[in-house]
Amino acid sequence: MDNKFKFIDNPSEQISNIKDYLFRILANWKWFVATIAIAFAIAYYVNISTQKIYGLSTTIAVNEKQNPLFSSGTNIAFNWGGVSDRVESIRKALTSRSHNEKVINRLNFYIEYIKDGRFRREDAYGKTPFTVKLQPNQYQLLNTLVKINFIDNNRFELSVDFNENTAYKLINYKDESFKGFEENKKPYSKVFLIDEYINLPFLKAQIELVNDVKDLKGQSFYFQLRTIDQAAGQYRNVRANGLTGTSLIELSLTGPNKNRIVDYLNETVIVLAEHELDEKTNYARSTKEFIDAQFRNTSDSLKSIEDNIGKFKQENSIYQLSAEGGEIYSQTVSLDKMQEQLGDRIVYFNNLENYIKTHTDFTNIPAPAIINIEDGSISGMVGKLTELSIKKEKLSKEVTSNHPSLIAVNQEVETTRNVLLENLSSLRNETKITLNNSRNRLNTYNNELDKLPKKEQKLLNYQRKYSLTESNYVFLMQKRYEADIAIAASVSDISVLDTAKDTGQGSILPRMQFNYMIALLLGTIFPLFVIIAKEVLDTRVHTTEDIEKISPIPILGVVGNNGSDSNLAVFTKPKSGVAESFRALRSNIQFLFSRSTKDKCKTIIVTSSVSGEGKTFVSINMSTVFALGGKKTILVGLDLRKPKIFDDFEISKEIGVVNYLIGEENIDAIIQKTKVPNLDVITAGPVPPNPSELLIGSAIEELINSLKDNYDYIILDTPPIGLVSDAVELLKYADSTLYIVRQNYSQKGMLKMINEKYNKEEISNISIVLNDFTMKLRYGGYGNGYGYGYGYGKYANGYGGEEAPKSLLKKIFKRKKDS
Repeated sequence: MDNKFKFIDNPSEQISNIKDYLFRILANWKWFVATIAIAFAIAYYVNISTQKIYGLSTTIAVNEKQNPLFSSGTNIAFNWGGVSDRVESIRKALTSRSHNEKVINRLNFYIEYIKDGRFRREDAYGKTPFTVKLQPNQYQLLNTLVKINFIDNNRFELSVDFNENTAYKLINYKDESFKGFEENKKPYSKVFLIDEYINLPFLKAQIELVNDVKDLKGQSFYFQLRTIDQAAGQYRNVRANGLTGTSLIELSLTGPNKNRIVDYLNETVIVLAEHELDEKTNYARSTKEFIDAQFRNTSDSLKSIEDNIGKFKQENSIYQLSAEGGEIYSQTVSLDKMQEQLGDRIVYFNNLENYIKTHTDFTNIPAPAIINIEDGSISGMVGKLTELSIKKEKLSKEVTSNHPSLIAVNQEVETTRNVLLENLSSLRNETKITLNNSRNRLNTYNNELDKLPKKEQKLLNYQRKYSLTESNYVFLMQKRYEADIAIAASVSDISVLDTAKDTGQGSILPRMQFNYMIALLLGTIFPLFVIIAKEVLDTRVHTTEDIEKISPIPILGVVGNNGSDSNLAVFTKPKSGVAESFRALRSNIQFLFSRSTKDKCKTIIVTSSVSGEGKTFVSINMSTVFALGGKKTILVGLDLRKPKIFDDFEISKEIGVVNYLIGEENIDAIIQKTKVPNLDVITAGPVPPNPSELLIGSAIEELINSLKDNYDYIILDTPPIGLVSDAVELLKYADSTLYIVRQNYSQKGMLKMINEKYNKEEISNISIVLNDFTMKLRYGGYGNGYGYGYGYGKYANGYGGEEAPKSLLKKIFKRKKDS
């Protein structure tokens, strides 16, 4: 025997199977409609109930801008303003915690404004008719809702629902200190006036109205205070993305309140620009502070020296120097100035060298403030070393210590440091030589000074000191002026290209169209998956096509669903669809008998796979339909284990086949008349302990042979063939065998045994009857129920049976037509 799979070679048959499968799926269209409707309802609820999230952005440019009022030769004290952060550093700064805390403090975002919404309490920032002004340096209630209920435009009720079992905290925003609130924790409520100072143990603030306030009566809002850390945590989703190939940064933020997003994005750029400008002018500010201090001291010294000169002249009656004294004065004054400058340079060189040797961080390196250094290499290397140190510090926060870029910067810092130290040593030695030469020249003039009169010597010394102090005073005035201009003229490296603005943008979440598309998809896939899974996992028989696919046994006919309580469907409702289906069976069964048995008594065995498939119901009605057709018929109940044929005929079950088989009664004693004309019944009788042995004995053969002499049809109601072997032994007496299969009940695998016997030709003249059939679209759009000439389907109404109930829609159309 060939066990290989047999594939379908006929394309039309494949198409037919596909069409049949599609019909089965489309027959469940109500499930698709229901699930899609439910899915859309869920999607609609999700769309209206989900917190709406908006996304806004602002674009800034990062360009290093030098002070246009200074050239490369200007004193480094004012032209150098630090290195502007590049795009990556700015990105890090925008998303840093410290920067966000500055913005939150600037905007008072630690105060949350809330109102009741349809599904939740919503952020009402920018939508409230009032603002909360906290008193500075006071302790305020933390993380607790405070309700504001407006009585009218001048009064409001402030209430707090305190809970005695909850621990409350107060916060002072000046130093971010906390303390517990242990006073009366009962619910609090009090009426205040607008702008009235609220002086409570847990709150010290004022409620101020915004402009253009309309009628506030009955409006209610809430506010609560958060810590700076809590407020900053809500802005961790700030995104600063550098645009590839440009120095532009797009700063974006998402949240449920567009007003809050707009204010935050615009303010964060302002804070950043201010910070960058402060960093650029920080050196100039520090220099100006130093110059201001030196200027005040020099001014005081100059005034003191001027007073002393005037007093000396008046007391000694000497008002001007001689010609020789004037010459000495002019020479010594220039030398004094040169020595002071050279001495200041040497002191700076020593301080700078000491700083470089004792420090590894050169971001705060002492740059020349009021020192005129002729060698520009020192100024250039100081600026370069500072720049490299800042770059190193930023890289160390972003990469590991063994990163190639950081290693390269470290090497460059070390090289610049060594070169600077060498130049400092060389320049300092040169400056010392120049200073010594100046001192030698000054000593020569000092010897000439000793030859002058004592009063003139003293006056000359006073004037030398005054001239030196005056030159310092003028120099400091000039440098202070330059520092003021440097600070005022400095511009930030941050410029705004596109500010954040609410232009009516829709929410990015929930994605309504996407949700509806998903709802349609799931509403279609879910029932489809269930239907396919049900079809794949379904092992029950539903249609005649199912039987034809799994069994070679021919189908005799289809019996419809019995809508009545009685099994005597043919007798009680002879015009019903069920009765008509049994008449069709009666006609079809005639073709199963051979010509030799056509005019003789025919024995028909009714069996099934398991109990509950309607074998007894078919036996009773087949007997009835033969009897009503004028044939003398007897129904014999041979299901000795579960006898059922007695209630519907209203006869006794005390005496039956068992009594005959064990020899207690004769045939006449066990035959009982029924209310159906031409129909007699032999019940099973009492349940025996050995039913199988009784049915295989010779007595059963004698019984059947005796009945053949007196009846046209003998209907044997046997036990299920799939459970016990009794029915198998009885098949040899059958002229025809009806194998009952019940729709939506019988398992397909139960037909395996009967198929094997049929294929081995152990049984013949067997046919299948599909019982309890209900016509549904899901079982195909063709042939089922009547296409083979053995069903009844919708044509049952033509025989005068009960009309199938019409749908409400058909009834409405019929009424309109009739009217």
